[in-house]
Amino acid sequence: MVKWNTPSSVGLMSGTRLSLHQCGEEEAQRFKWIESEKAGRDLGETAIRSWIGQHWNGFLRHRWLEHLQGKTFWIELDQRDFGLLQRAFCASRLIDPILELVKQGHENLDIILWALDRGLPMSEVREILEALDVNSRRIECRFDPRRRRACR
Repeated sequence: MVKWNTPSSVGLMSGTRLSLHQCGEEEAQRFKWIESEKAGRDLGETAIRSWIGQHWNGFLRHRWLEHLQGKTFWIELDQRDFGLLQRAFCASRLIDPILELVKQGHENLDIILWALDRGLPMSEVREILEALDVNSRRIECRFDPRRRRACR
């Protein structure tokens, strides 16, 4: 893993700054190796595309939540969002259960229905969901072999 610590970033946070694309590609390469071993042959780009289709969005979601929680700084994400949840919702009793639902892949409507079923304060739920802004946090996978071919 590459550390991106520079003098200008020291005040921003005290940890490692990582690249989503680099770490994602490393995960995809591990997946390719495991699947190729199972198959008894090199699956090549097919395995990479399979990892992207099956795992990229979940990988991205978990890393984005780490960024919002202030655990890991991902350089592709907005630096103003780093640690946002601790700053904005440190006293909220709803942030942890909502984050758990988001980690499990639930979308806004699922979370709203969950909150309505439990009679939770919808203004706070809405405020948290607006801060999370799940739908605007999609990042295209840059190491997709199909994308590379299209760019040539």
